[in-house]
Amino acid sequence: MTTNQRAVLIRAYGGAAAAEVAQIARPAPGQGQVLVRVRAAGVNGIDWKVREGFVRDAFPLQLPAVLGIELAGVVEAVGAGSSRFLVGDRVMGPLGRLGAYADFVAVDEAHLVRTPDSLDDVHAAAVPVAAVAAWQSLHHAGPIAAGQRILIHGAAGGLGGYAVQYAKRAGAMVFATASAAHVEYVRSLGADRVIDYRRERFESVASDIDLVLDYVGGEVLDRSWQVLAKDGAIVGTTSPDILARTPAGRRGLWLMNQPDAALLERLAAEIAQGTLVSKLDEVVGFDDIPVAIERNRTAARIGKVVADFSR
Repeated sequence: MTTNQRAVLIRAYGGAAAAEVAQIARPAPGQGQVLVRVRAAGVNGIDWKVREGFVRDAFPLQLPAVLGIELAGVVEAVGAGSSRFLVGDRVMGPLGRLGAYADFVAVDEAHLVRTPDSLDDVHAAAVPVAAVAAWQSLHHAGPIAAGQRILIHGAAGGLGGYAVQYAKRAGAMVFATASAAHVEYVRSLGADRVIDYRRERFESVASDIDLVLDYVGGEVLDRSWQVLAKDGAIVGTTSPDILARTPAGRRGLWLMNQPDAALLERLAAEIAQGTLVSKLDEVVGFDDIPVAIERNRTAARIGKVVADFSR
């Protein structure tokens, strides 16, 4: 197909002005792919770091490049060798790469699951990366055991909200940092101790921590080594250089979300049934995606930001 479509892309690494809405050619699905008409896409904290080139080693790009890593929509066409989905099926999933901010996206069918009937596309688009990455980060350093002490930074955000719920289900003692406005929300998810990071230093509250889940990075990561138990670990999703920032004799691991359709299907079903809380902070229109990416640099979110392509 050669019909043009909308896309949010960067032509060079840079600041807020680097992301722009442009017209590109509509793709055709390749072997093992389906073409998805995108109805909604999650806006993630990693977007601005990709835009500025901070994670270029993890996300090598051939510029110009379309941004966005997760979507929900409808199958428009099926490529050769694809058999899991039919035209008209509602689907959701991560791309396993960049490119979700476009009207039509060719996606490996193995990354997608059917969207539960009771989950609308906007809410579905908030799930694929955060829900799965939170699960993977919780288990990345080893099996979680009841009674372990876990500290979650950025607990009100997209990943953090899921991680609090997963950790509590596993029987962990959950410490969490959040802004004052979000303390009650994080507590409602099951956190045992919520620390207002503007009023209290987490080092004065949390100690002997078996696992830190760092969804903030920067100096928060650097301070977190102080609260770890001897054999504890920090799993981070925001700082690819975590290994270089790990003191000798300590364990620091960086997690990059890996598509897992079976896990996504299970978690999406729980969200649709209401047994797992999924929160939207903001819904923006397609043309507002570049602005939303920039706002994600500093905004303290409750849950995810999603772009509704019909707006």
